[in-house]
Amino acid sequence: MTAKDKKKHREAALKAWRTIKRQKREKATRDVQKLTEFIKPEAMQKIKHPEISESHELLEPAWNGNRIVVPFHKTPESIACGMFWELRWAYGCPLDCSYCYLRGTTRGKMRPQYVRIDHVLGALDEAFTKIRSPSIFNAGELSDALMNPQMMAQIVERFEQQSKHKIYLLTKFGARNIEFLLGHPRKQVICGWSINAPAVAKLWEKAAPPPEKRIEAAKQVSIAGYDTRIRIDPIFPVPDWQLHYGELVDQILVNLNPNRIILGTPRGLWKTIKYAKEACADMSWTRFFKEDTGWGKKLSFEQRKEIYEFFYKKLDSANFPLYRVSICKETVEMWDALKLRYTPRVCSCYGKTALQP
Repeated sequence: MTAKDKKKHREAALKAWRTIKRQKREKATRDVQKLTEFIKPEAMQKIKHPEISESHELLEPAWNGNRIVVPFHKTPESIACGMFWELRWAYGCPLDCSYCYLRGTTRGKMRPQYVRIDHVLGALDEAFTKIRSPSIFNAGELSDALMNPQMMAQIVERFEQQSKHKIYLLTKFGARNIEFLLGHPRKQVICGWSINAPAVAKLWEKAAPPPEKRIEAAKQVSIAGYDTRIRIDPIFPVPDWQLHYGELVDQILVNLNPNRIILGTPRGLWKTIKYAKEACADMSWTRFFKEDTGWGKKLSFEQRKEIYEFFYKKLDSANFPLYRVSICKETVEMWDALKLRYTPRVCSCYGKTALQP
C-alpha cells in the first residue's frame, strides 16, 4: 500500500469513527428526550429525601418550593445542620455506589429518571422570583448533577440569566461530562466533586470513574475559572486509612486549590441498609458502625473525632485555610468537641454561609 493509499485509508477510518460517534450522541439525546417526557413533576414531589427526619423540624422557609425546587429544612435537633435548596431535576444515579443513600427512596430503584426540561426551567423561573436571599441550589442531592450533560447544559444557562442564585453541580463523573462547562464558562455555577481514597473507591464505588479522573476533571474546571469544591465523604477507617486519605489530600492539593473542602463520615440510614441488601450490594461498608445518632448509624464518636482531627491537621500543615473546611451532617456534640464554629439552623455546606468561596 502506497503512502497515498494509507492516507486515504486513515481519512476514511476517521470519517467513519466520527459518523459512529455522532450517531451515538444523537441516539443518547433521543433516549434522554424519551425519559424527560416520561417523568412528571408530581413524581418528584412524592419522593421523600432519605435523610430527612420526620420527627424534628427546623426553621420553615417563607416559600415552600414547587416540587422541583424544594427546601431541605428538616433535620434532627442534635445535628448541626440547617436548610438548603434542592434542585430536583432528576432522580437516581447510574454509578450505583454500595453505600448510596438514594437506595432509601422509591424502594431502592436507582435507574436515572428525569423531569421534562420545560418543567425544570419553569420551576427555576418561579424560584428565582420567590427566593429573595441569594442561595445555592444543589443539583446533586437526588442524582449525580452531571449524569446528563445535555440536559444540565440547558439548566445552567437558565442560571446565567440572573445574578442572585447559583447552582451547585455535585458529581463523581470525569472529564467527559464537563465539556459543556469548559466550552462556555459560567459565573453562576459552583462545581463540586465527591472524591474518595482509591482504596475505598475500588471497594464500594466500582462503577464510578476512579478518583484520579475526578481530580483531573476538577482541575480542568478550576483552571477555567469555576468556583471548585471537593467533598471527601464518606471517609471510611479502612486499614491504613491515614495513609490512603493523606495521599488523597496531597493529590488533590497538588492539582488544584479548592474553594472549599467538605468532610463526612459514613451514615447508615435504615432504608439505605435495607435496600442495599435487597440489591445484593457489597455490605462490608456497614461493619464500621458503632452507634446510633439522629442521622442513622455512625462510626463511634471517638473514631469520627480522630478522623476529623487528622484531616484538619493535614490540611493545616498544607497551608489550606481551615475556615474553608466544613463537616457534613454531624452532631452538635462533635462540632463542640472539635471547637469548630457553626451557625445554628444553617447548612455549612450548601446554605447561605457557603455561598461565597
